[in-house]
Amino acid sequence: MLLQSLPVPVSAPVPATILACGAWLKNAACLLQGDGVRWSPVHGDLGDPANCIASEQSVEQLLTYADGTVAAVAHDLHPDFFSTRLAQQVADRLGVPAIAVQHHHAHIGVSMAEYGLQGPVIGLALDGVGLGTDGLAWGGELLLVDGPVWQRLGHFQPLQLPGGDVAAREPWRMAAAALHTLDRGDEVMQRFAGDVGPMAAQTVQAMLKRGINCPLTTGAGRWFDAAAGVLGISIKQQFEAQAAIELEKMAANYLAVHGELQQTTHYVLDAGGTLDLRPLLTVMFALADSNNLQAIARGAALFHLTLVSALAEWADQAARCHHTQTVVFGGGCFLNRIITARLRAELDRRGLRAVMPQAVSCGDAGLALGQAWVARQQLCVHPG
Repeated sequence: MLLQSLPVPVSAPVPATILACGAWLKNAACLLQGDGVRWSPVHGDLGDPANCIASEQSVEQLLTYADGTVAAVAHDLHPDFFSTRLAQQVADRLGVPAIAVQHHHAHIGVSMAEYGLQGPVIGLALDGVGLGTDGLAWGGELLLVDGPVWQRLGHFQPLQLPGGDVAAREPWRMAAAALHTLDRGDEVMQRFAGDVGPMAAQTVQAMLKRGINCPLTTGAGRWFDAAAGVLGISIKQQFEAQAAIELEKMAANYLAVHGELQQTTHYVLDAGGTLDLRPLLTVMFALADSNNLQAIARGAALFHLTLVSALAEWADQAARCHHTQTVVFGGGCFLNRIITARLRAELDRRGLRAVMPQAVSCGDAGLALGQAWVARQQLCVHPG
């Protein structure tokens, strides 16, 4: 099990030892002790019983490395995750608190731990899904984080998930949701029946129209899926993030051949903090309708560059409002090299410092560190 050193502010009291049980996807647990963190292996997704068993064994092994008392056990906010139930059982056995940490707060906490940041910082947490404090599926979040205290400043425009979780595996469904949010839901049948069959297309069109089994999500990952579905790059995924990977590859190839695109403003930032990319969807549908491969590749590049422009303005406004110059990236969407590199450069141009994890994954495999950091910060403020 890997042991890594972390910076601990010299003014801090003797830091509590925290066990964190990690996420549902790409699960890994960790023990935050002193100025170091000891990791379990990455177990994979906890929908697999074998991974649940491995996670439980790793947690028990991590406990053997604890030098003294474990002060708390941290876990995700979702009550039904195996990792949550495991954390609660271990905490109960040890007679210590089980501390629930919101998923995206934890994503920002990873860099806070790695770089010894206290805040305030602006957090951009972009991933597929994490349970929000309102019970909805979050994933495109603008946060203000100051030690253990955090606030949701904004989020992506919600999209419907026709069929629930299955929509995360079938980008055409997210493209159908994109049509619906543009008040063009009657086009679903004609656009997708040829790819998925008349029955599936008709069913999804009716689900969206009636709002049946179509929960809302603000997940940035689902916007990547929608873009890939709109452009016809991906209809159904064979593995996680396939649509986003193929969208990025097409965008990178287009930019390498054709160079930069004109500055794009196909988005809206409303007064309530919502980042709305629906204007971009309209342009992308028009490019897809051209049936021209170069136009479709241009659409992939346009999606990335528009998102960079929107995120930079979104974070800049928040940073100025809350008097900070640090923007922290967290979540699996930052594995996208175009987004990460260009957003770093744009924030630097605006005089802002961009920070993201280097020692651990920015995705769910590194989430336990953020959970442990948040729990430790809470105990420092409210010991016992």
